[in-house]
Amino acid sequence: MAGHRSPDFDAAELNSVVEEFTRSNIRLPARDKHSFTTLSVLHTLTREGPMRLTALTATEQITQPAVTQLVTRLEREGLVERRPDPDDRRAVLVRVTDAGAEVIHGRRQERVRRFSQLAGRLTPEERHAISAALPALARMAALMDDRP
Repeated sequence: MAGHRSPDFDAAELNSVVEEFTRSNIRLPARDKHSFTTLSVLHTLTREGPMRLTALTATEQITQPAVTQLVTRLEREGLVERRPDPDDRRAVLVRVTDAGAEVIHGRRQERVRRFSQLAGRLTPEERHAISAALPALARMAALMDDRP
């Protein structure tokens, strides 16, 4: 794999660490048990605002029938609601409700609490290294969102 490693950057190592970190992060205990797809949809709607089902299909990388079924279930649970699209009355927008936003907020608080506990077990140098890397990781995440 040419190009994935240079003297100051190892893409394969970054991938490995991000995969392991993501796996562990997704599995952190939560007070509300929801599937990864449910949480992903709620995160997307919280971050992006109301969206059409077709847009959710694209962002969540699941089929139209699957996203329709998921949104119907989330609507029954009071976590999302459908409203007419003001730009096209034939279309509908899905938006997160206060209850759905609270699921995401609560999960975020739990993760911050857990990260704080874990950081307390790191050396000051390790905490500094993580802090120093955050702007570059945020930039990489932004670049990933820009891909076609």
